[in-house]
Amino acid sequence: MSTSTTGIPSTTGIPSTTDIVPARPRSAVHPEAKLRVVPWSDPVADPLGVHPCSRYVEQYWLGILGPSTTWLLRRLSYGLEAHAEGFVLDLADTAHALGLGDRMGKNSPFRRALHRLTKFELARPYGPDGLAVRTRIPPLPLRHVQRLAPSLRESHQEWQANQRLAPFEQMRRRARRIAIGLAASGHGEADIERRLCRWQFHPALAFESAQWAMHQDLPPTATARAASYTDSKSPNQ
Repeated sequence: MSTSTTGIPSTTGIPSTTDIVPARPRSAVHPEAKLRVVPWSDPVADPLGVHPCSRYVEQYWLGILGPSTTWLLRRLSYGLEAHAEGFVLDLADTAHALGLGDRMGKNSPFRRALHRLTKFELARPYGPDGLAVRTRIPPLPLRHVQRLAPSLRESHQEWQANQRLAPFEQMRRRARRIAIGLAASGHGEADIERRLCRWQFHPALAFESAQWAMHQDLPPTATARAASYTDSKSPNQ
């Protein structure tokens, strides 16, 4: 293994769970100017997890983690997508890029964001100068769900119910929600079908959902909720 001038290991293989040192108090605060970031592979939690940049993280984890920690998690995720075996993170440069200032003291905004990643078990120490970061974010534990606003708790309950459905039924419900939003915005059946196909829904499902949406009486609450699904460039994620 080669070493950088700061004493931080260069790129190595993905660690197994046995390679990762158990979390220790105050381990999120590193005095070095750089930090070795590697992916945290968790065969138990990963199959149930979502991408760090997913809607789920933004809608439900954001209020728990805070915006600084959420943006840091996304930045680390981008780095691990580009460098699957890990990379060296310049702490000062990253803090500045995230708008968290240049201070690197124990109570600086950037250090607190790093600490919150380990506090909420989205990252944990890796050796003396490294951090293993989850590449799949698990669903919120019940204790955090109970802290959400009532509307988000209700939405999260619906999300959990959808996860228990067969994959095709999940896709059909998603297509219908988007189709309703488009119909409520004044789009015609043919346009709805074209948009759903462009967003990678199966043509048969796009046709059925567009036809179904045009025959629905939409209450205002359903319209507002469904319309939010049309804001993304790729709703089928």
